[in-house]
Amino acid sequence: MGMKKAGPIVALAFLIAVACQIVGSLTLDLGIGKIVIFPMVWGIIVGGLVSAQKLKPLGLDRQKIANALVGVAVLLLVARLAFIIGPSIPKLGKAGPALLLQEVGHLLGTIALALPLAVLLKMGKSTVGATFSLDREPAFAIVGEKYGPDSDQYRGVLAMYVFGTLFGAVYITLLSSLVASAGVFDPLALAMGAGVGSGSMMAASAGSIIAAFPAQEEQILAMAAVSNLITTVLGVYVGIYIALPLADRFYRFLTRHEVKKEEAVDVATTEENRRLRQQATEAAAPVKLPLWLTMSVLSVIGIVTASVAAKGFSWQIVGGYAVMVGLILVSIYLAKVSRKISAIVWATTVGALISSPWSPIGEVLVDLVKSVDFLSIATVVLVCAGLSLGKDIPLLKNIGWKILPVGAVAVTASFLFATLIAEFTLGFWS
Repeated sequence: MGMKKAGPIVALAFLIAVACQIVGSLTLDLGIGKIVIFPMVWGIIVGGLVSAQKLKPLGLDRQKIANALVGVAVLLLVARLAFIIGPSIPKLGKAGPALLLQEVGHLLGTIALALPLAVLLKMGKSTVGATFSLDREPAFAIVGEKYGPDSDQYRGVLAMYVFGTLFGAVYITLLSSLVASAGVFDPLALAMGAGVGSGSMMAASAGSIIAAFPAQEEQILAMAAVSNLITTVLGVYVGIYIALPLADRFYRFLTRHEVKKEEAVDVATTEENRRLRQQATEAAAPVKLPLWLTMSVLSVIGIVTASVAAKGFSWQIVGGYAVMVGLILVSIYLAKVSRKISAIVWATTVGALISSPWSPIGEVLVDLVKSVDFLSIATVVLVCAGLSLGKDIPLLKNIGWKILPVGAVAVTASFLFATLIAEFTLGFWS
């Protein structure tokens, strides 16, 4: 697929991203705390409204193009984070075991609170898929392999994914703003809590924490990025061997008196599950765009958006994007060669190494890349994600309202449990 078909979506993404960056942030004082709405949140809201409106439908193909742009845009976000992690490695080391121990909160917090709520709301076996983890894309593979793509558990994963896509970044922005403004937790503990396993949600949460503690921006971003990477990497293994089996057993324990009723419901909803699976499959069928095309258009959108954020164009921003694009291309090549290690892991690792204090070229690269505002890249990511959301609306209607409170509690539990553990561990380690 070439530029001709991708053109309308690219133009929309450009206009929305730049407009949202020009509008800037909005701070709402609620008395008990402040809520900061960033340009990236405006981006996913406006993009979602454009994608879902019926006056002039965007079309499934164009929404899939936007979805394809998200995949590469996320790599730009990861590349930018890598150049924050590298220079901060000595500082990260001081956090000690806190970075690892707080992951218990991310990986098991949802089971402790969200799962009982889903049982109370009678979500059935979809409870297990929806509440065992917030680990986004890997959850599909984990649950699909164990229970099958026509299972209620798989439907639960779909429900949580749609919730996270539609509301995750917005909700965690509000949550993080309120918690950070309370002044109870160490900003580094909050940053670790932000690493819930989703790049966009991590970025949104970190942005709110930075608004409350602007003097520690680099440390907060570095801690959040590493926490998010640990959650993503460990999430697959913990999900397979610990979280999913634990969620299944906990669910069976809580519903041990309702097994017969549930079996009858399973038979009645088999056809519905098949229909939902077919809808999801059609919506998720990928559209392939040439890498040169996606990198080119995202770089142009990103450079202009970053220039607006910096209140002026500079060649350093162009140089910063050139470095990040180079890192992404190398990472994609290494991922193809290694086959078992993803481009995201390669980009994070290689980027951190070449920008570390021990790298002979680290200082030069960091000076270029730091001219690119981190949150401006997040704005581009969420605008593209918003433009792809229309295809998920039918599924959201079918899964019902129950996923809203369950999803909110899952995100809250993951963030707060991890933050509490990190706060205690940081204090103990210090």
